Amino acid sequence: MLSEQTGLEKSLYIKTSKIYTLKKLILLLLFVPLVSFGQTLYKVNIITDIDYNENVIYPDKKDLLDIYIPEGKKNYPVIVYFHGGALLSGSKEMGKDIGEKLAKSGVGFVSANYRVSPVAKYPDHLNDAQAATEWTFKNIESFGGDLKNIYVSGHSAGAYLSAVMTLNKELKIHKMREIRGAILISPFLYVEETAPVRIKKDPIYKSIWGTNPKDWEKASVSPYSYGDNVNFISIMAENDEVWRKEQNKRFINNLKNKQNTSYVEVPNRNHSSLVKRISEKDDRVSTTIIAFIQRTSID
Repeated sequence: MLSEQTGLEKSLYIKTSKIYTLKKLILLLLFVPLVSFGQTLYKVNIITDIDYNENVIYPDKKDLLDIYIPEGKKNYPVIVYFHGGALLSGSKEMGKDIGEKLAKSGVGFVSANYRVSPVAKYPDHLNDAQAATEWTFKNIESFGGDLKNIYVSGHSAGAYLSAVMTLNKELKIHKMREIRGAILISPFLYVEETAPVRIKKDPIYKSIWGTNPKDWEKASVSPYSYGDNVNFISIMAENDEVWRKEQNKRFINNLKNKQNTSYVEVPNRNHSSLVKRISEKDDRVSTTIIAFIQRTSID
């Protein structure tokens, strides 16, 4: 179990079923240092290019992941992270800044590649995310990680994959071990709303989910939005698109587990700067993630 809740964590989560904005917490946050779960900042050991699906040959090394380890810490919580890029681009290296920031604070971090469109078609992306998480379940304990406290996360499209993977209990990943929670950084969530808009702008998006509205709904969080016993947080930017924020507010409000679900907006950030500026000293994204893990992790 992680250490006692910080003042920041209590402020963020004292009423987690409500919608929060970090603007209201600025004065408090100025006095909360970004440190680890104790008071130690860890040296980070990075292991790169681990093949998480050795039985399949992937194009462009899309079956590789990197691990960020807080050196000297044992039984640390672990985040499996998937990059953004609209399911059309991106790589595991996009998780480097957030991985280093969180590992310094005592959180293990796995950043994984996955196949992207137009070469891949949904659910290839989801299957790869599941395979990387399965690898983590099977192997992270040997690196010092705590199997009871494994979270999935991502930015944008990667956060969407994390949400669907966590909610779809029919996936084989849930027969192995419980995903402790999902940390969503500015995702789209309702494919039946997102797909037609994106396809109208650029036909390349047809290569992801196709053109059948029934397929869009199956790929969405819609069939799973009322799941039980799921720890979720949506971390959004103050300057995120209105439609994106609306989708996340609706999603969080629809979840049954109100005790450990939250929606948070980070001031003075937009969709991309949420992760691009995470290495800054006064970053609030990593602080919010740490507070969420403190609240939801178990012994």
